[in-house]
Amino acid sequence: MPELPEVETIRKTLEQLVVEKTIQDTVVLYPKIVKYPLEVEQFQGALVGQTIHQIDRRGKFLKFILDDYVLVSHLRMEGKYRLDKKEIPYDKHTHVRFCFQDETELRYHDVRKFGTMHLFKKGEEETIAPLKGLGPEPFSPSFTAELLYERLQKTTRKIKPTLLDQAIVVGLGNIYVDEALFRASIHPETIAQTLSKEQVMLLHEMIVETLQEAVEQGGSTIRSYVNSQGQMGMFQVKLNVYGQEGKPCTHCQTTIEKIKVSGRGTHFCPVCQPNK
Repeated sequence: MPELPEVETIRKTLEQLVVEKTIQDTVVLYPKIVKYPLEVEQFQGALVGQTIHQIDRRGKFLKFILDDYVLVSHLRMEGKYRLDKKEIPYDKHTHVRFCFQDETELRYHDVRKFGTMHLFKKGEEETIAPLKGLGPEPFSPSFTAELLYERLQKTTRKIKPTLLDQAIVVGLGNIYVDEALFRASIHPETIAQTLSKEQVMLLHEMIVETLQEAVEQGGSTIRSYVNSQGQMGMFQVKLNVYGQEGKPCTHCQTTIEKIKVSGRGTHFCPVCQPNK
């Protein structure tokens, strides 16, 4: 599933491709992707004549800022956007087509069909699910080490699933939680509230640092992720533990291990991240 760096990269490329384009027609080929409004015809009709003025991001969600509406899109496992000329045929995995007045189309492609779209009137998008209740952005001033420590003190969960909770901080998924925990020398099964202030300060720093580096590299291409121009992310060449099971640790040469933590595949170094 694309995490914050991948979604931010997609946001940047979409901004270059579709900002100030006006929607002439919207064709929903797989209605279950549209979650709000429930009537697909209403979704399609509301978008006619709307111009895309800006592409924002909230956690792992894309926000298309239109004249009167905000389209909230979650890519889930395999969702992709691609801008094509109208005459280019679309394949069976294209589920939504945003047809522009300039004879181009922004096409949503999703092999797994897990992606979602919500269309809200401007100003309502943050007051209703799925954006309501999300935690702070990791790059925002509101996400401080003090706030993270305060939130971790309130839970008896292990640190791995706690950081995956989008109400704690948004944008983190399996890849970047594993990488941040490795950089902070924290075992993924550590109980969150047992971390000291010093450990949480380092963890906070490593979360931000890891995500920033990944954004600069265009994200990580682990499975089929590419940005909206078909380009792969390159952060995977810098991964220390994620997907590295059986390989030597880049720091101590100990073999990287993979375990299940709260049902999620989790990678760590048993020496650099001791389970105290």
